[in-house]
Amino acid sequence: MSTAPVRVAVISAGLSRPSSTRLLADRLAEAVRQSLDGGGANGTGRGRTVEIQVVELRELAHAIADNLVTGFPGAALREAVATVTDADAVIAVTPVFSASYSGLFKSFIDVIDNTALVGKPVLIAATGGTARHSLVLDHALRPLFSYLRAVVVPTGVYAAAEDWGNGAAAHSDSLPTRITRAAAELAALIDGVPARRFPVEDFVPFAQQLAALRPISADQVPDRP
Repeated sequence: MSTAPVRVAVISAGLSRPSSTRLLADRLAEAVRQSLDGGGANGTGRGRTVEIQVVELRELAHAIADNLVTGFPGAALREAVATVTDADAVIAVTPVFSASYSGLFKSFIDVIDNTALVGKPVLIAATGGTARHSLVLDHALRPLFSYLRAVVVPTGVYAAAEDWGNGAAAHSDSLPTRITRAAAELAALIDGVPARRFPVEDFVPFAQQLAALRPISADQVPDRP
């Protein structure tokens, strides 16, 4: 197993400050760090030194727009592209706009040569207002990086507004699990070893759910006083 430092590039396309997109990006980066270094839960770290470099697209918005009309990236944009293409792995996080990745995110990806990410491990993630936008992971982000021939981890991470609050415990409890699982998958790709298996969440079979919805018969109705 290699002991060379692992360089992980984090693309954050959040527009606001503070940004839930950046928050999710930071949590994913830290989870990957814990999976690769010695700080993983229950000793799961692989003893690798990890270098995290964040590419904040908000700060490059003007440079990206200039590149679109001139075709020549400025120094800051060239440095950001090099950070991504030279990394051992990429974490890509975008907010959802109109059921897809943001225009700023796509414009940055368009600056990157379409062969520069071939074979590179990529973890995809997105943030949005409601859970109904979660399909952006498999309908937009995954096809984009598959076209670029990157190796996308099986678990994508989507965080809706309720994942950050206290009003929906089911969502809040599952987000850390998804982050940990996706990070472990990315770490496994970097090291070239199978990811640790995670327990499958309990579910109610469809037939059982359907049976619970069937109307009760007249003889099952309790007598009223």
